[in-house]
Amino acid sequence: MKIVFVGPSLPDAASFAGDGVLIYPPAVQGDVLAAVRRGAGVIGIIDGGFEYTAPVWHKEILSALSQNVAVLGAASMGALRAAECQVFGMIGSGRIFHEYESGATVDDADVALLHGPMEYGYKPLTVPLVNVRATLDKLENQKQLAHDLRVRLEDSAARIFFKERTWQSLVAHCDAVSPQERRDLISLLVSNAVDQKRMDALALLEAVRATSNADMHRENSWQMNETFVSLV
Repeated sequence: MKIVFVGPSLPDAASFAGDGVLIYPPAVQGDVLAAVRRGAGVIGIIDGGFEYTAPVWHKEILSALSQNVAVLGAASMGALRAAECQVFGMIGSGRIFHEYESGATVDDADVALLHGPMEYGYKPLTVPLVNVRATLDKLENQKQLAHDLRVRLEDSAARIFFKERTWQSLVAHCDAVSPQERRDLISLLVSNAVDQKRMDALALLEAVRATSNADMHRENSWQMNETFVSLV
């Protein structure tokens, strides 16, 4: 059985999952452990709860890996956990994972965004910083954005709380930009926006489909220690 935890990064994941991959809402603490107990042999983590719920626990991922369950991560919470747990065998993929792995991105909030509820397709209300950076990279590489302005826009985006970061707000907070330039910049950014989280999530679904938990049958170089909880 293959399970993928996903939400706002890829709201329409079910239409790409294919046969044999079950789509679950964003992972919170205990979900990976429960998936293993249900018989999952391959688990993909894309999105996860973090603000009003306890996030997926590192140790439940280690528990899954210790039982030769393949655990893959990308795009959002999955990219974070993969960067933290890859030494134990978790598999990370995509640009966002590699940014966390290399230290180019360090803040958990860089993948966060404000969005609507599941019932409304997780409609995005703000822009995550990882998508801003991917968009600015694209525009600079295409020579549609000067390096100096690109740096100022990224600095502006990084200063804005993730629940308030929109293309309009990051341009408004950018220094030395005239009103006319702001209108042109907003139009340029919106029309060229790169949804890196979606791209990485789609790649993870592909990787999950291609992965068998037979691939994980190997000797671990580490030992899982049991956690004992006293009820006294």
